[in-house]
Amino acid sequence: MTVKLLMFDLDGTLVDTSMDITNALNYALNFYGFKELTIGDTTKMVGEGITRLVEKLLGESKSRLMDAVIKRFLDYYSEHLTDYSTIYPGVSETLERLNGYRKAVISNKRESLSTRLLEELNLSKYFELVIGSDTAPKRKPSPVPVIYVVSKLGISPQESMMIGDSNYDIEAGKKAGVITVAVTYGYKEKEYLKDADYMIDEFNNLLGILDIH
Repeated sequence: MTVKLLMFDLDGTLVDTSMDITNALNYALNFYGFKELTIGDTTKMVGEGITRLVEKLLGESKSRLMDAVIKRFLDYYSEHLTDYSTIYPGVSETLERLNGYRKAVISNKRESLSTRLLEELNLSKYFELVIGSDTAPKRKPSPVPVIYVVSKLGISPQESMMIGDSNYDIEAGKKAGVITVAVTYGYKEKEYLKDADYMIDEFNNLLGILDIH
């Protein structure tokens, strides 16, 4: 297996952002009388970007609040992006050892927030390209963001790998024709990840898949 390009999901794969996202959602929703969300509530629903997440929470009956809730969420989240967000164990050390590979981040978080999050946690130096939900015409689970990155960096899908914690990452990677790796420590349970080519329980297990010793 010759791999030249590694593409990573962000939330739930490189960084645990669940508490900061939950706090921002509660700030946005409590104002309109919604009940307090737990981190468990949030992680069950994340993965498709904030618009889709708020859509799920509001339901049909409260959809008129959509724009106002998203604005409140983004205002708060922008100010508290990394209050509690932490890099998963082994991520920085493993990325250091992957310096022979080209690397990109494909997130369903907006590009500006994704870039800032990586900068604030000192991870941006590892990636030559960061794309968010608003960079390409579609977001994961569409293959469009993966194809966008592969094309932009001039690497064939067969030499590219998508690493993520959700079925959206795996589906996007599969449809784009790249190798897929699911991490099991993120936000989605293993049953959602079974279609991945590889499954790893710790980030540094990626080195074994790439045959780095």
